[in-house]
Amino acid sequence: MTLTTLQEIDRDSVIASYARFPVEFVRGEGSRLWDEEGNEYLDFLCGISVTSLGHCHPRVVAAVREQVGQLMHTSNLFYTEPAVRLAERLSKSSLGGKVYFCNSGAEANEAAIKLARKAKPGGDVVVVHGAFHGRTYGALSATPQESKQAPFAPLVPGFKAVAPTTEALSAAIDERTALVLLEPIQGETGVHVLSEGLLRHARRACDASGAALVFDEIQCGMGRTGTLWAYEQTDVVPDAITSAKALGGGLPIGALITGPRLADVFVPGDHGSTFAGGPVVAAAALAALEVTSDAALLARVRQAGAFLQARLGELPHVISVRGVGLMLACELDSSAPETMSRALLEERLIVNATGPTTIRLLPPLNASDEELKDSLARLARALAG
Repeated sequence: MTLTTLQEIDRDSVIASYARFPVEFVRGEGSRLWDEEGNEYLDFLCGISVTSLGHCHPRVVAAVREQVGQLMHTSNLFYTEPAVRLAERLSKSSLGGKVYFCNSGAEANEAAIKLARKAKPGGDVVVVHGAFHGRTYGALSATPQESKQAPFAPLVPGFKAVAPTTEALSAAIDERTALVLLEPIQGETGVHVLSEGLLRHARRACDASGAALVFDEIQCGMGRTGTLWAYEQTDVVPDAITSAKALGGGLPIGALITGPRLADVFVPGDHGSTFAGGPVVAAAALAALEVTSDAALLARVRQAGAFLQARLGELPHVISVRGVGLMLACELDSSAPETMSRALLEERLIVNATGPTTIRLLPPLNASDEELKDSLARLARALAG
């Protein structure tokens, strides 16, 4: 089937909720993708931080192949070993509580909102401007972006959005607050790092008010910043974290991971999902978690991130670089979206624009030195063009 035919069918049959580039990908391996004409692309977006170990990582593929030939689905009315083992690994790798599985990051945040409101009935949810927590109704209500919220009003009540400052948080968090939901690094709005001082202040305010502090690590977790979880680079321990994207090694899975305080808030019947924690995606996630937890790989992420940060700042039109590890953004002195189209279609480098002057890079955690240098050369040509 030609790309033109595919586009015609897509136009007639698929709801137009995405603005697609005119490219069809048919194969992926490591940091590379190939289109239907055999052209090779360097993928430094990783499906928006999903294929963080590269495309079709051998360990993930082997785990999926083995599991899919044994058992694909039962239901959560029964036990399956991959899901139980994954929950144990996630708990031990982080907060030491318990895990609720779902299918996406938005669903993980929905679970966090419900959990916090059950722990403190009727309480408000506090978020900060610049956040993105998902597109389902609760998660959208926690995403204070007018363009995303306005077409779908009225939203879920009881959400407060404030500036990401200690003063604004102090004014917003009180005895009525059930949840403070924060991304340690805001991804979709351009890789903005919340200061450790702000996170520390949120922790103190939640302790004083009895609210839950939850970190949305859907994009910044799973090794993206050079530690398995982003909160580990601070002295702030949240009451729960949400994870998805890279957790499944390319397959869809999400998780709400609690600390001890919130571990037993939910009881049977409070929440659920038909496909959550299925044996195939759980097997994939176990393999991805094992690879990502390797200390050498995480050290490599820190090293590669430092290298890219230094070199990106030398590129044409780049006025600043921000981020941690391999979660990076460049701020330009000119408009980015047109540049991104050229980078994808002409230089065959996949990155994306999160704003009028912002380029986001989310390279594979195991990208080679040669691939890092290649990406810089391609981006330099695109920016200079």
